[in-house]
Amino acid sequence: MRFNPKARLNTSQIRDRRGRRSAGGGLGGLPTGGGGIPGGLPAGGGVIGIIIALVIAFLVFKSGGSASPTSTSDGTTVSSDIQQRCQTGEDANTYEDCAIVADVNSIQSFWATALPKQAGDDYVDVPTEWFTGSTPTGCGQATSAVGPFYCPEDTTVYIDLTFFHDMLQGDLGAKGGPFAEAYVLAHEYGHHVQDILGTMSAMKTFQGPKSDSVRLELQADCFAGIWTKYATQVPDASGQPYILDLTQDDINSALDAAQAVGDDRIQERSEGRVNPEQWTHGSSAQRQHWFTVGMQQGTISACDTFGTDNLDG
Repeated sequence: MRFNPKARLNTSQIRDRRGRRSAGGGLGGLPTGGGGIPGGLPAGGGVIGIIIALVIAFLVFKSGGSASPTSTSDGTTVSSDIQQRCQTGEDANTYEDCAIVADVNSIQSFWATALPKQAGDDYVDVPTEWFTGSTPTGCGQATSAVGPFYCPEDTTVYIDLTFFHDMLQGDLGAKGGPFAEAYVLAHEYGHHVQDILGTMSAMKTFQGPKSDSVRLELQADCFAGIWTKYATQVPDASGQPYILDLTQDDINSALDAAQAVGDDRIQERSEGRVNPEQWTHGSSAQRQHWFTVGMQQGTISACDTFGTDNLDG
């Protein structure tokens, strides 16, 4: 995966709160609200994030951050040098957090054009918030252990960036890599697209192999695949593409990440057994399948996981 050195990055789409002291203090708790998912997980919080509830006991609380904190006027601390450091695609090729800025820019630029064209709905940009350890959200207090998630109550994507190394590669055993990270972000922004389309608010069942929750998550994987298909064509504000090339190795890293976060894979690693009745996101094979469908077909209509009884493909 190679970013275009000439591309200009838009850091206004990122709220960098790494190092900020959470108003909730300590670990807080799992997000609540936003749809009332059983177990305190919101529609748009833990259930919609990459990590399912059952893995929480498997993960160790993570903390820390990669940037040095600076003081703010209200006495809290916040890390935010990205405005100066993350300006171009060359910066994205150099720094991991700048690459994530570029990913977010590309994903949102794509949907700003594709959503009106394919579904007749206007896309609205929303921020990604980077936090350390825990943070208050519109869906309740969130911690690193929840994993990345989209909160529909405040239309924000939340992520502790240590997730990629400590959880995705560490606890969950994925190979990782820049495009694995891009897949995670594209999945979460897929939930924002679902929020705009009204799919999220229509959910009725939240657990089981054919539940609305599983269908929602697989569709978000499919939407991530759609962006992947066109990723090298998505332009910045001046018309320069953000991403110059994607290799098969990049695609394989995304598929590997999708496999790592499958319900069956996580259950097997955390509990030693697989119970489809507790699924909220779908199996590894299903997640890989629907990501591939989106990448091959490139249309929202191809991602109709709610209109089929065959989620296995």
